[in-house]
Amino acid sequence: MEGDVSYKLQGVSTGYRVSGESIVIQRDINACLRQGEFTCLLGPNGAGKTTLLRTLVGFLPPLSGDILIGGKNIRDISASELARLVSIVLTERPSVSSMTVHQLVELGRSPYTGFWGRLSKSDREVVDHSLEMVGVTALSDRMVDTLSDGERQKVMVAKALAQETPVIFLDEPTAFLDFPSKSDMMQLLKRIAQKERKTIFLSTHDLNMALVLADRIWLTDRQMGVEIGTPRELADTGVLRRYFERPGIIFDPTIPSFSVKEME
Repeated sequence: MEGDVSYKLQGVSTGYRVSGESIVIQRDINACLRQGEFTCLLGPNGAGKTTLLRTLVGFLPPLSGDILIGGKNIRDISASELARLVSIVLTERPSVSSMTVHQLVELGRSPYTGFWGRLSKSDREVVDHSLEMVGVTALSDRMVDTLSDGERQKVMVAKALAQETPVIFLDEPTAFLDFPSKSDMMQLLKRIAQKERKTIFLSTHDLNMALVLADRIWLTDRQMGVEIGTPRELADTGVLRRYFERPGIIFDPTIPSFSVKEME
């Protein structure tokens, strides 16, 4: 990698092409994702968070500009090579049946196991270590469809860790979780970024939790575009207030955090 930069975006515009016409959602993004950083993507519904995430992982091509991974354009990276660089945890519940937690996490080794998918001793050690890092070793023999939402999300993170990629993207990983489980998940991802030196980038609606835990925040809005900075920087420059404060929603830049005020 170039220094500790995992991803570099150069003049990237995101969106879709429909009937030959480009529908632009975000324009001219210049940014980096760095090793060991926990980054949160925030914005209202319809702001293009999912489109941006899908572009970053290669599901959608950028309408313009370049995405570089280790100095190499994502357009020139094969699917098999990309699977060793980037892992993805999606919002959707995995559609698996008759599979144990251990078997699901083993699927994270598929970029390395070849056509027959046979796990070596070192593969199994990686799987066991991934389960241990996330704290779900005790669930190894459970069937996946018996897990709670919080347990299932942790297992999906363990699968991503078993893939041994330097970068992990997550789409709304706390969407179905109660507050204690949201907190556990966000703190877990922060620890993994720090201790394992992973680049972790996730989209979330958990604004205050992101302000407390994120090393860096990407704010996106269809009208205002994309703003990037640390929580402190975005608070001090008034960007957070501009993106989120509304009647009845109060921003305290000293913490920083948002609170709800009862409307009179």
